[in-house]
Amino acid sequence: MTLAGREAGIELLETALADCVAGRSRIVLIEAGTGCGKSALVDLVAERAATAGALVLYAVGAPEEQQVPLGVLRQLVNSEQVFALPRPSEGPGAPSRVEAMQAFCAELRELSLDCPVVLCVDDVQYADRESLQYVQYLARHARTAPVLVVVAGAAHAPAQDPAFTTELMRQPHFRRMRLERLTAAEVAVVRGRREGSAPAANAVGAQAVAAHAVDANAAAEAADAAELHRISGGNPLLLRALVEEAAGREAPEAAAAGPRASSFPSPEPGGPFAQAVATCLRRSGPDALALARAAALLGEQATAARVTRLAGLDAAAARRGLAALEASGLLETTGAPETSGAPQGPPAGLAFRHPAARAAALEECAPQLRTALHRDAARVLGEDRGPVLAVAGHLLAARAEGRPLDCGPAEVSVLRDAAEELLVRGDAREAARLLELAAQGRGDEHAGRGIRVRLAQITARFDPVAAERQLGALLEEARDGLLDAEQVQPLAGLLLAQGQVAEAAALLPAAVGEPAASPLDTLVDTTAAAGERLLHSARLTDATVAPLSQAVRSLICSEHPERAVPWSRNLLEEARRCQAPGWSAVFAALHAEALLRMGDLRGAYTHATAALEALPERGGSFPCAPAAVLIRACTAMGRFTEASRLADRQVPKGLLTGLHGLAFLRARGLYRLAVNQPHAALADFLEAGRLMEDGRVDRPAFLPWRTDAAEALLRLGEGARAEQLALQQLALPDAQRPYVRGVSLRVRALAGDPKRRAAVLGQAVEALHRSGDRVEAARAMAELGRALQADGSAAKGSAMVRSAWNLAKEAEATALCREILPDAPLTTPPATTTRDRDRAPSEAPETAATTAKLSSSEQRVATLAAQGLTNREISAKLYLTVSTVEQHLTRVYRKLQITSRGDLPTGLDPLPTPTHA
Repeated sequence: MTLAGREAGIELLETALADCVAGRSRIVLIEAGTGCGKSALVDLVAERAATAGALVLYAVGAPEEQQVPLGVLRQLVNSEQVFALPRPSEGPGAPSRVEAMQAFCAELRELSLDCPVVLCVDDVQYADRESLQYVQYLARHARTAPVLVVVAGAAHAPAQDPAFTTELMRQPHFRRMRLERLTAAEVAVVRGRREGSAPAANAVGAQAVAAHAVDANAAAEAADAAELHRISGGNPLLLRALVEEAAGREAPEAAAAGPRASSFPSPEPGGPFAQAVATCLRRSGPDALALARAAALLGEQATAARVTRLAGLDAAAARRGLAALEASGLLETTGAPETSGAPQGPPAGLAFRHPAARAAALEECAPQLRTALHRDAARVLGEDRGPVLAVAGHLLAARAEGRPLDCGPAEVSVLRDAAEELLVRGDAREAARLLELAAQGRGDEHAGRGIRVRLAQITARFDPVAAERQLGALLEEARDGLLDAEQVQPLAGLLLAQGQVAEAAALLPAAVGEPAASPLDTLVDTTAAAGERLLHSARLTDATVAPLSQAVRSLICSEHPERAVPWSRNLLEEARRCQAPGWSAVFAALHAEALLRMGDLRGAYTHATAALEALPERGGSFPCAPAAVLIRACTAMGRFTEASRLADRQVPKGLLTGLHGLAFLRARGLYRLAVNQPHAALADFLEAGRLMEDGRVDRPAFLPWRTDAAEALLRLGEGARAEQLALQQLALPDAQRPYVRGVSLRVRALAGDPKRRAAVLGQAVEALHRSGDRVEAARAMAELGRALQADGSAAKGSAMVRSAWNLAKEAEATALCREILPDAPLTTPPATTTRDRDRAPSEAPETAATTAKLSSSEQRVATLAAQGLTNREISAKLYLTVSTVEQHLTRVYRKLQITSRGDLPTGLDPLPTPTHA
């Protein structure tokens, strides 16, 4: 019955009451969904009957009194204390039940001689069986008396006495009315903006509410009414709660926004609306409540069949319960219902109209019961081959209470499939949670080890440190031969990504060459072309993150380290697009290392810091990699306090054996050397060397510990030992690489014969220029400048020193700048121009103007000559003949009005060096 029907119903009740006053008996049955206004109508009848002078007997059924014999009848009799209720069949001589009912009917007929009698029974579905028999007897035997019986009950509720309603319907003076939920148009009438407390939003108060409606904004009012109807389903009790909740929450920003689609605020969990939903659920009966819980738990996967099975009800009880929930507007059917002859599609679903209503239904579930329901929901969905993510979600929720969950093989399979689906969606953390649960399940131990390997792979996406912790037990099992090849391969990849090359090599000896070869050989000796082929062809995945990171590291150690910079940057951007902070940390650390290798201290500092910030925690060996870059960058930039915070961190010795730990040892040693702690620095370098030799990873292309130790020995005055270590490093195959050769020659020159120092340093400068490391090149140039000054070439030496200072300043190597020219100011006066800031302190301002006279080729030649390169070295670097270099220099001398190399200005703007295939 709609709002118009409700008004007709009120007229029907008024007519029935008038007939009763006129001396005729009437019976009215009011049915409605919970919260749809039947109690309001009963109260209205009682109020108007009392006003008309009738005797009103009132009773309300309650679930807790349903099994109390004659409980409702006692309420009727005691409500006005009109007569004593007979006690049938309680002893010898007591009247029978029929006699008691006759006496009850006679008493009421006698009372009706004085005034009409109105019996009102609300929530009749909870009335006890005995009381219903009395009311039923009265309906049959009081037809000629002025007695009005008004009975109200919830639609679709299970009947205590199935014959009760049927017996009433057989009476000629019986009337039945059904209250339906409000339509959207009727909600607009009921809804109004009110001051103070809101009147009841039901059929009785509809006109009063409509009188208070304010048409401030017709479009917004219509939108508000539509939203109210959508959320409440037209249930007057829920509608009233919504309006009251809205009245208690102000939205001045919405009011100030002018015309709007809707200003009605969404109900909140635990608010008046949610409380009203909970009341409706409890008053709908235990079966309906169980079904509502099941529907709330299943969420988007809820169908009538699934909800019935999860609630554990038979078909008839489930039909009644679901009909009661839909009649009250709590649940609605989603999707197209099945029709005869139509193609079979997905079954129609069940859903709450608003998340707050669903949350209220879940709140009606104790934690222990909710856990059991989640477990059963996973079973029900699994039997229906429901979405694996939904099944897995229920299994996770069932474990949320902290109790162990026994997952069988089928459930373990679902968890694995769901984890892979989540990875496709980019949710690695939730996928890891599923695999953690799967790893605890019953089943094949071999499959369990595969799950743990996959779990470590996935965890590495967002937390390399946590992934590293998971590798210990797996590595032991691999050593015991418990892992097959399919499990060993990804485990070795994880170990490589963690820098544990020796352990990875032990698992995959074929991957690193002969058993006697160094595990680093594959990494260091991979050509730049081969590494770039892999980088070109592979996409970033769990399986490729290790080989791709190794390819970038190979480029860093190669003769073309500059190629590692764009590749590491591209992979870092791809990792960020994948929303994988663990991968981002890996490639940010590699990018920082590549930039450091090229002497870009600022870039190395920025990306190493980003790598550390991407880590949820700092334990394990992986954080040693970005920390090592950060220590070295801070040390070179003169940020010794910042470097000390990282260098002084206690690192367990067990974490120093991998590549990341070795890099940290070296970085700490370089910091200690920079702050004049040569003994401590030497200890770090020698320990790094011992660990590298023991692990068969002694490759200077990765870590030149011998020349590091030699520098510390030079500080300690042990030149002979220093030269010996430099010569040892020069004798190794890696000495053919420009970087290793350059640093080795520089240390050998300082430790060896002073007469040959300048010549050897010249070779070191040339090698380091080719290596691309600006900081190391500047250091060697400074040493060469001092050697030239000592050999009597003061002008040439001074120019070389100035060039070294400029190169170090360009790289922001503040510590090296202070070492080269301690008195030179590192800050530029405010009045200087941008071009002036790039000049050496001793350079004249007019240098820039004079260099403008040079052609681009002449400027390249002059720049390299000012840095101390010979004509032959310049010709090799610029791919020119020696004769062409000499001709360029002759023109440079003439244009700049100088006579020798020593007079070349050091502030020339370096132009890009031409590249050749």
